[in-house]
Parts: sequence; C-alpha cells; structure tokens
Amino acid sequence: MAEIKNYTLNLGPQHPAAHGVLRLVLELDGEVVQRADPHIGLLHRATEKLAESKTYIQSLPYMDRLDYVSMMCNEHAYCLAIEKMMGLEVPLRAQYIRVMYAEITRLLNHLLWLGCHGFDCGAMNILIYCFREREDLFDMYEAVSGARMHAAYIRPGGVYRDLPDTMPQYQASKVKNARAIARLNENRQGSLLDFIDDFTRRFPKLVDEYETLLTDNRIWKQRTVGIGVVTPERAKSLGFTGAMLRGSGIAWDLRKHQPYDVYDRLDFDIPVGKTGDCYDRYLVRVEELRQSNRIIQQCVQWLRDNPGPVITDNHKVAPPSRQEMKSSMEELIHHFKLFTEGFRVPEGEAYAAVEHPKGEFGIYLVSDGANKPYRLKIRAPGFAHLAAMDEMVRGHMIADTVAVIGTMDVVFGEIDR
Repeated sequence: MAEIKNYTLNLGPQHPAAHGVLRLVLELDGEVVQRADPHIGLLHRATEKLAESKTYIQSLPYMDRLDYVSMMCNEHAYCLAIEKMMGLEVPLRAQYIRVMYAEITRLLNHLLWLGCHGFDCGAMNILIYCFREREDLFDMYEAVSGARMHAAYIRPGGVYRDLPDTMPQYQASKVKNARAIARLNENRQGSLLDFIDDFTRRFPKLVDEYETLLTDNRIWKQRTVGIGVVTPERAKSLGFTGAMLRGSGIAWDLRKHQPYDVYDRLDFDIPVGKTGDCYDRYLVRVEELRQSNRIIQQCVQWLRDNPGPVITDNHKVAPPSRQEMKSSMEELIHHFKLFTEGFRVPEGEAYAAVEHPKGEFGIYLVSDGANKPYRLKIRAPGFAHLAAMDEMVRGHMIADTVAVIGTMDVVFGEIDR
C-alpha cells in the first residue's frame, strides 16, 4: 500500500493575499493545513538600527514608513516617548489635533483592511467602496501636512502647524466639466474643520453600506465564522492587542485604560467580540469605525471653539516661526542648531505606547544624553499576531489561511522593522 506523505507549499511572498512580503511555508495533508511556518525578514527596513545614527528629529519620518497604513499613529508613539523623557508640555490644542488625526488614521487603516480582507475572501465590490472614503481622508492628511501618506506632522512638543483655514479645491479640466467640478467642490468651500465635519456626518451611512455588503452575506459568514478561533486566555498569553484581543472578548484599550493626550476627555465605547473568530474581529473593527467617527466629531467641535498654540514654545526642541527666524538673530541660531545638531535628550529610558489601529504600538527609547538615541526598540503589534499564525490555521483549509492572514491585518514595515 502506498505511503501517503504530507507535502509542503509556499504561500507567498508574491501571492496577492500574502500582503507585502510574507512567505508562509505550509505543511499540507491534502488541503488541510498541518503546520504553518511564517518566514519574515524579506523586507527588513532596519529602522531601529538607522535611528542610532540619526538625530531624534531625523528619525521621525522613518516612523511613517513602519506601518505605512497608519502613519501618524507611529509618529504619535515616538513623540510621546521623547516628551516623556524631556518632560515636555504639549499645548492642549495640539493634543486634540493629534487625537483627531490618530482617529482619522484609524479610519484609513480599517478601510484598507476591510477592502483588502473582503477582496482576499472573494468580495470584489467592498474594495471600491472603502477606497472611495479613503480619498477624502487622504485629502485631510494632505491639507495639513502637504503629503498624502508620510506626513511627519506630529512633532516632539506638538504638531508641525495649525489646521488650515481653506481646503484645496478641484480645478476644471478636460476630463471633468464645470458642473462636475462644482459638485466635487461642494464640501470644500470652508476650512479643513468644515470638510472633516461634513465627512463625519456622511460616514455612518457609508459604514451601513459596507455592512449591507458583508455582515449578513451568506458567503462572507461561511468564510469567517468559526475560522481562526482564539480563546480569551490564549489571546492574552500570545500577546495579542487591539482588535485581535478585543475580538476574543477582552475589553482592553489603551485609550481607556492608560489614556494619553486627551482621550480621557472624550466619550467613546470599546467594541468587544464573543467567540474570537474572524467574523467577530470583523464586527469589532467595523464598530471601531463608528466609534472613531464619534471621537473625530468631538475633536472638531472642541477645536472650533478653542484657538491656541499647537507646539511648545521651547525653541531648543521646536523651531521658531519663519517670521521670527527671519527677523531675529537668536531665533535664526535656534533654527540652524535644531536642524543641524537636533536636540539632546536627558540620560535615561522611557516606554510610550499608543492604541494603534492594529494593537499596542510601543516605542522603547534609551538615551545616553546625546542628540541621537542610544537604542530604539519598537513594539510592533503585528509581530505578536503573526507569531500565532501556526496555532490559528492548524486544521483549517488552505483557503482559510487567507482569511486568517486577513483578520490579523499585518503590515510588514513594522514586522520587519
């Protein structure tokens, strides 16, 4: 009688569902996964090592490129760690702007996740729906920082600049006539805050559209219900955070339990799952879209009513305004020293973490008193989640492996840091 052996299959790194550069070595019995071995390191950005030879301010743009779907959340953690070590006071208006953009970033992240996860599992339309809203969110990024993705907007001591009073508008072109352009510019007549406010009023109905496409869809439920189940105890011992942990029924959220900036002043709920499967994690993230929208609305209201400074007035850490720099010799020296030498951080160590869209994103910073970090260690949420891949897919089919990769929401910039 013939001896039946398991065979090995490479899933990725070029597979469209292996987002980025994941090489997954699967040991298969027929179509059932017996073992899954994630091979990482094919990207390796070396961010932690690069930071040791860059000044603190030069390392900031590298943070955007870690999880390149949640740019400002990475910057946020990095700046919180520096501020903790230097004892910097961040103006209240800057804290509200940071929180508002952290939640805009959460929407950006979850929309890409929802579109791609649906697409991986065979739901084609959801991707187009999600990208429609991402366009508006990228416009918010661009209006405030000049860049659509890698913003470098959050700075030690506050944010780069205040919110603009006007919103960029579409211009007439060969492709679109005046009437079509006028329709596109309808909600761009006022300030950036007006544009964001308009978006938050429209968004709940748009989330309803996503749910119409997926939540009760028979095929979607067959692909996700009961797949990749993780018990609450196991989720904790595997180091899960974010939606991966909350999907298993544990209400842990740094914004509530270890609040930073102004999260303790805002009203929002923590969505929690019951069974810890892919479907529960989907429901948790969809509800997070609604909760983030609530937070943004509250920030918009506060920012409308409360003008003020948006970055510390300590010119050893933050540059003076261009007007001051061009009219005062002392400010010119501050500007020159800051952008050539950077600033010095007192000796010591600090850990700062944020509730990143993917989980707990932490920065552990060690300083020897120089203008560069002695050591920078990044706690990437996706790393711990990917480590559980073998456990989550054992006994499932090959097609379920794709659903499990999707539910983890992994981005390799932070995993191969």
